[in-house]
Amino acid sequence: MSKTFIIAELSANHNGSKQVALDSIRAAKKAGADAIKIQTYTADTLTLNCDAPDFRLGKGLWEGETFYTLYQKAYTPWEWHEEIFRVAREEGLVCFSTPFDKTAVDLLEELNNPIYKIASFEITDIPLIKYIATKHKPVILSTGIAMEEDIQLALDTLRGEGCNDITLLKCTSAYPAPIEDANLLTIPDMKQRFGVRVGLSDHTEGATVPMAAVALGAEVVEKHFIIDRSIGGPDSAFSMEAHEFKAMVESIRQVEKALGTVKYPTDPSKIKGRDYCRSLYVAEDVKAGELITEKNVRSVRPGYGAHPKYLAEVIGKRFATDHNKGERFALDMAI
Repeated sequence: MSKTFIIAELSANHNGSKQVALDSIRAAKKAGADAIKIQTYTADTLTLNCDAPDFRLGKGLWEGETFYTLYQKAYTPWEWHEEIFRVAREEGLVCFSTPFDKTAVDLLEELNNPIYKIASFEITDIPLIKYIATKHKPVILSTGIAMEEDIQLALDTLRGEGCNDITLLKCTSAYPAPIEDANLLTIPDMKQRFGVRVGLSDHTEGATVPMAAVALGAEVVEKHFIIDRSIGGPDSAFSMEAHEFKAMVESIRQVEKALGTVKYPTDPSKIKGRDYCRSLYVAEDVKAGELITEKNVRSVRPGYGAHPKYLAEVIGKRFATDHNKGERFALDMAI
């Protein structure tokens, strides 16, 4: 199989420090990531500065926040973007972003953003998706809150603008996400149902879900990355530290090796261990003309004699010549 594209999602894990953002990029490279992903928005491009009930976040990780105050804390300042992209390139990482409005797309185009990520909650923002599609870049689309019809509409919109390089990510939009809600069998179904590459955007704890996703055909894995959870921040609770991310990458690479290719050997002589299978052997000393029975010809290890499938065929025939116990039985011994 091809190498899984592993994305370290920086998100809010710079915690308001550009230096932490840049250090995170370097740490992600050392941890084995293929790409670093950021998010391009401001609080004003995402929501309203409003304290009405609709704009308050309920119980959970961000209880007590409004959408606006959360995004003020979490956003990556736009003036950092150029340096983030430059440092990522210097480290040999693909750097790309999730834009949340047209102005973000315009900024990213100026920076030669190579891939556009569409977040789960933006899958219904058809005007944004259409605008992204006009840039004719590869698109990675998360499906966390999507119904099938939402996915199909987003795909139709992208394809309608000539954007066909699309990857769908199975995602559970909970932070952190319970492992029992991963529903990873959706991954091969999405590949077949929608005719696109598939992957995983993961918010569960640990590496179990990403490893299983790769085994099920995920070609992309995205996981939130943080240098050290002790620095805090809105996403720290469900993000992997550098050493955890490194262990996940190593495990995924082992899964890739284990998956290998579809292989049914055709040459018995080249199958390691084939000699230890059963075959037919003379099981006791016999004389010419003696009746062949299940006592004097047996299917045993090793595998140098005739195939066991011939045993029923030779029982009841007679030996053509004398033979000693332990000789490989051959079909021409029977008459």
